[in-house]
Amino acid sequence: MNNKKKKNLVAALMVAMSVVSFSGCSAGQADHSSSSSAAAVQQAASNQTLSDARNTPVVRAAKVVGPTVVGITNKAVARDWFNNPVETEGVGSGVIFKNDGGKSYIVTNNHVISNAKELIVSLADGRTLKGKLIGADEMTDLAVVRVDDGNLPVAKFGDSDKIVVGEPAIAIGNPMGLEFQGSVTSGVISALNRTLDISDKRVKLLQTDAAINPGNSGGALVNADGEVIGINSAKVAANGVEGMGFSIPINTVQNVINEIMEKGYVARPYLGVSVFDPQTAARYGYQLNIDKGVYVFQLTLNGPSGKAGLQRGDIILKLDGQETNSVQDLRSKIADHKVGDTVKVTFDRNGKQKNVDVVLEEMPQDKN
Repeated sequence: MNNKKKKNLVAALMVAMSVVSFSGCSAGQADHSSSSSAAAVQQAASNQTLSDARNTPVVRAAKVVGPTVVGITNKAVARDWFNNPVETEGVGSGVIFKNDGGKSYIVTNNHVISNAKELIVSLADGRTLKGKLIGADEMTDLAVVRVDDGNLPVAKFGDSDKIVVGEPAIAIGNPMGLEFQGSVTSGVISALNRTLDISDKRVKLLQTDAAINPGNSGGALVNADGEVIGINSAKVAANGVEGMGFSIPINTVQNVINEIMEKGYVARPYLGVSVFDPQTAARYGYQLNIDKGVYVFQLTLNGPSGKAGLQRGDIILKLDGQETNSVQDLRSKIADHKVGDTVKVTFDRNGKQKNVDVVLEEMPQDKN
């Protein structure tokens, strides 16, 4: 869970993406005594009076947000070579964002809590609490965890739509585990709206050169005003690559966690078809000879497209008048809609072009 000409930049980045690593969890034992001592030292240091020269925006942001960043230990069960159950342990980070009714809620990454048998939350003050998973969203790699204490420090969220390239960025988390709990690194916002393909999902992220390491996943990316502007998620881990960390914009985070808090999951629209373009078909050993559109190779009969009359073998050419020449084109256009929206699908069937209106339905949840 843990690069030259402009023309080659995208290709180089995609190569690097093959080694995009999630920056948590960090494997290893949770050293709670070390984290308690560190918390005490940090508290003592925060009580001293600093000169204006030393009391920088980074210092002030760390003082405000640091107490809201927690460690999350994921105790999961894996299988060894002989299929015997083996308990594993990894550590990631999280950010407290809400107190309500004697409970506190923490946002983290989905991959931090994935397959957890038990979740242990380590607070900045040295205490540990048992965590309960409220819900997760694999597509955006976000999750919400609850602890039974409704009086914890809460982070203030900023507005990621107002971020500018070059402004300070401060990462707070637990690189390499709880021994380094509450580590602070700083840099700048390197880029906005970086679109990366990770595990068949395309996500838009903030890019920063603030150091993000294994265990930082789920931690806070903070601006100079002490506002959380992102949740740290991934880095490019390739030889010769430095300073390329990625964070989920906080406005995206806010929308996702609101749905998780309300429903336990994120409701997304779907078309009810599985499609190939020539590139994706080749991955599975098929040759797809089409110049435009995407080929419907599987269709849910009682799904939105099935109800509208689409069939297996149709070639979807456009969605709402916009060409869809790749699987990602289609996914992106659907993602821009909401459940219940009606979209106009233009498709080819046996050489004849047709149009049909499809009402998007909620994507079924994985019952596993």
